[in-house]
Amino acid sequence: MIAITGGGTGGHLKIAKVVMKELNKKGVRPIYIGSTTGQDKEWFFNEDGFSEKYFLSSSGVVNKKGLNKILSLKHILSLSFEVKDIFKKHNIKKVFSVGGFSAAPASIAAVLFKKELYIHEQNAYIGSLNRLLKPFSKRFFNTFLYNDPYPIDDEFFKRARVRENIKRVIFLGGSQGAVAINDLAMKLAFDLKKEGIEIIHQTGKRDYKRVKEFYKNSNLDVDVFDFSSTLYEKVSQSDLAISRAGASTLFELSANLIPTIFIPYPYAANNHQYFNAKFLVDRDAGFLIEQSKLDLVNFVDFIKRVDVKKISLNLKSLNLSNSDDIIKALL
Repeated sequence: MIAITGGGTGGHLKIAKVVMKELNKKGVRPIYIGSTTGQDKEWFFNEDGFSEKYFLSSSGVVNKKGLNKILSLKHILSLSFEVKDIFKKHNIKKVFSVGGFSAAPASIAAVLFKKELYIHEQNAYIGSLNRLLKPFSKRFFNTFLYNDPYPIDDEFFKRARVRENIKRVIFLGGSQGAVAINDLAMKLAFDLKKEGIEIIHQTGKRDYKRVKEFYKNSNLDVDVFDFSSTLYEKVSQSDLAISRAGASTLFELSANLIPTIFIPYPYAANNHQYFNAKFLVDRDAGFLIEQSKLDLVNFVDFIKRVDVKKISLNLKSLNLSNSDDIIKALL
């Protein structure tokens, strides 16, 4: 039996969900071990693809100091012994970790109690937990470093197309939304309308009301939404994306061959979103503008100069694979 662990944020949870779906296709319903903190419960509490779900009281350690860090580490270790009983109950042989603080108890338990540990690191910069456990893993997957597969919903591949011109722009702030990207979209809305360019805008839940009211009061016809479980449909309708650079989002957009202007979240751990975006920029397959420099860019002129066909073809040449190698390792 297989356990999938990790989460906290949408980027980690997307990986867990794609791998779960692929295992389901093979007749396997893994268990999930996550946290009561973060988005884990929101994503998976009612998910039938898992035979059982466990949400533990784990929390992040990296940003804590002194005694609080020691206490957190002690708590994670105690949770690892709880996970031992979960492993025994379900006869767990293999553990697949997508990282994040949610992964700590089960990943450490895998090492302590001699289960095969497989780790998928999403980002160009390896996170603290994954760096610590990498030497103990049976296999360590990373697209940036080793050209390993990146688990992506097949729908992004199925709807992939080479863009010819820009008729529609999609703004994406990730599962939590991004105020800076929301503000940029509203700032550009009238100028894009003048150019005949339509807007699709994912705001995130926290900023949805503010942005929705702006478009309504401005009499602008915009497809605005907080979150979508079928984001691939919105992306496939678009010709250019302006987005954060979380790894899952980056590779979903790449799989769909949509040219993207990445605006990395400047406070991400180890600035990993910057390095994620740079991976594509270095291959002439995307653009990167730091958030601190947004006001220095004439975005409408920039957008009009983008050779979307060239970027789409460069993305196509990356030959991104999906999760086959991961599934083969787990089965």
